Amino acid sequence: MSRSIAQPWKQALTNSMTSSPFDVITIGRVGVDLYPLQDGVGLENVLTFGKFLGGSATNVACAVAKHGLKSAVITRTGNDPFGKYIHEELIRLGVSDIFVSGVEGLKTPIVFCEIFPPDNFPIYFYREPKAPDLEIYPNELDLQAISSARIYWSTVTGLCQEPSRESHHVAWKARNRKEHTILDLDYRAMFWESSSLAKAEVAKALGNVTIAIGNKEECEIAVGETDPHRAADALLDRGVEIAVVKMGPNGVLAKTRNETVEVAPYKINVVNGLGAGDSFGGAFCFALLQGWDLKKILQFSNIAGAITAGRRECSTAMPTTAEVLEILKLA
Repeated sequence: MSRSIAQPWKQALTNSMTSSPFDVITIGRVGVDLYPLQDGVGLENVLTFGKFLGGSATNVACAVAKHGLKSAVITRTGNDPFGKYIHEELIRLGVSDIFVSGVEGLKTPIVFCEIFPPDNFPIYFYREPKAPDLEIYPNELDLQAISSARIYWSTVTGLCQEPSRESHHVAWKARNRKEHTILDLDYRAMFWESSSLAKAEVAKALGNVTIAIGNKEECEIAVGETDPHRAADALLDRGVEIAVVKMGPNGVLAKTRNETVEVAPYKINVVNGLGAGDSFGGAFCFALLQGWDLKKILQFSNIAGAITAGRRECSTAMPTTAEVLEILKLA
């Protein structure tokens, strides 16, 4: 696959790198979300769509920026108009695009969904023949930036194909299990050759990270457990220091070797649940860096996720710190 490191718009749009490290660097999926502006109808009957920046790792970086932290995403796009849009939108939302490059011959992914509140949001990924964000090569990584970031966030999706898989391991080696090395257990079967391959790769990954976050279904792939407490214990047994299990309508659970915290859900009228997990992740990063106790971290993150679930889009739906704290004060 032919690769292109610099695009014609790159110099004009790239944020300047400063001498200070990033608060949060994420790596992984990017795309353009084309979400329906009508609810309760299938795609075949949708008349109009909204266009939004998307992709799990990208959304987390956007959420982090909304909380006032310095963030960047490592990802790749096509050298096409949607790729240009991604650069422009990243910068508009306060995320550095310095680690975003183009891949000649591949198209920027697009994603459609259907919106059937409160709990049915079918999602359709257009990433064939291969998504550019899986064409991340080890020799293109800024290992110094990755190592010095206060938080480094990666997702299971990045392990589904080479060369992205190798790049993740090279980055983790540079981190050397530094504090706040986070793995989002984000598992989507359609990206993987088989669930057995996914289980094997996640098992290898867990030894390189200090925090793991996932829902019950994702924990089953990671450690073979769906019961939240057993899943958290199994994640701790694999070497992580904080295990977070999102329990949907039952709230969220987190465990360390010395502490167990469970937080009830924050109720909201759901519009689109697809961005809630990424909003939770960005808020978790912010709260973690504030040095808050584990209960407050989970409460803050849970509320942030719920707020985003009450909005249509993902990246541009992330709440501000003030919005979340206002609700937290009343909880």
